[in-house]
Amino acid sequence: MTSEMITEICVKGLLTILFVVGPPLGAAMAVGLFVAVMQAATQIQEASLTFVPKLAAVFITLLLVGDWSMGKLISFFNEVMIKFSALGHG
Repeated sequence: MTSEMITEICVKGLLTILFVVGPPLGAAMAVGLFVAVMQAATQIQEASLTFVPKLAAVFITLLLVGDWSMGKLISFFNEVMIKFSALGHG
């Protein structure tokens, strides 16, 4: 296994992580910002008030993009396994 192969696998792995984690994290950040603005506008400073909307946003996002995320993960896993199996044959 060459260093270029290792680098390529690592880069694709990091990109896969970003693609899979990005949508739920973005949804949680957007909802958190919205709730923070609403708390500032209404002057309600309750720390637990942000937890449930963020959790709901992450859950809904996972429902919407879960199939796509699993497809990305499975595709990456298959690609890595094909490369590892090629090592044994050559």
